[in-house]
Amino acid sequence: MTEHPYTSVWSDLSQVSFSQGFLQSGPYRTRYLHAGEPGKPVLLLAHGITGHAEAYVRNLAAHAEHFDVWAFDFIGHGYSSKPEHPLEIPHYLDQVTAILDTLEADTAYFSGESLGGWVTAKFAQLYPDRVERIVLNTMGGTMANPVVMERLYTLSMEAANDPSWERVKARLEWLMADPAMVTDDLIRTRQQIFQQPDWKMACEMNMALQDLETRKRNMITDDDLREIKVPALVVWTTKDPSGPVDEGRRIASLIPNGRLAVIENAGHWPQYEQTEVFNRIQLDFLLDRGDADKAVGA
Repeated sequence: MTEHPYTSVWSDLSQVSFSQGFLQSGPYRTRYLHAGEPGKPVLLLAHGITGHAEAYVRNLAAHAEHFDVWAFDFIGHGYSSKPEHPLEIPHYLDQVTAILDTLEADTAYFSGESLGGWVTAKFAQLYPDRVERIVLNTMGGTMANPVVMERLYTLSMEAANDPSWERVKARLEWLMADPAMVTDDLIRTRQQIFQQPDWKMACEMNMALQDLETRKRNMITDDDLREIKVPALVVWTTKDPSGPVDEGRRIASLIPNGRLAVIENAGHWPQYEQTEVFNRIQLDFLLDRGDADKAVGA
């Protein structure tokens, strides 16, 4: 385990001109972190299951130089609305559509991690006219590994039933190649979310996709990937707990305008663990200024 200097969400944002607040996007109250100027292209940053907008605190500054950046909490997550029914991919798609409509954005760029990548891929397939380019970061939705699903469900529900320091820490450590990346501040940030009175219900609802039958009817098929026509960068890591690099390579090969970037020494949150590398390859792709189809190290 590597020693790291202490960091916090606040230190990550201390030199970033940003705001946080809530959008009324359709029927949903959507919480966001925003950086960048109106008039620049809109970039939506979508987190993973049981996650929240702070997954992107280390990426806002670099991307706000070029984009109007909105990192948001999915419904059933963070501080956004928490519907009292199982959440499936069409529900998240409705929220994303409503966010774009509220922002009066005809089109946008997207980067989604895990669940966020799953939703991004499906949105790009169904609504190509509203999408410029997409980044699929250790995306979910193409695999149904019962062992991974059970581990994710167990860690998540244990933390929902008992949002103690150790249980929240264990859930966050699942994301990282290096557990030392899970700082006290990050644990407390997520613990506050998990301590909300309605979180146990919300977690049960957003865990619906860990149920095998529910997952199967929501999965991204090979034919779905072949229908994605927009340029797509698939980001995978050498230590991702959800699946091997070969899965990222397979996904990229099926998307007509897809390419792959492999990040070394990162788990399920490369945007957080290997921030400089991630920011560089993502911005090179989004701005169409370089070749991301190669392995990159830290």
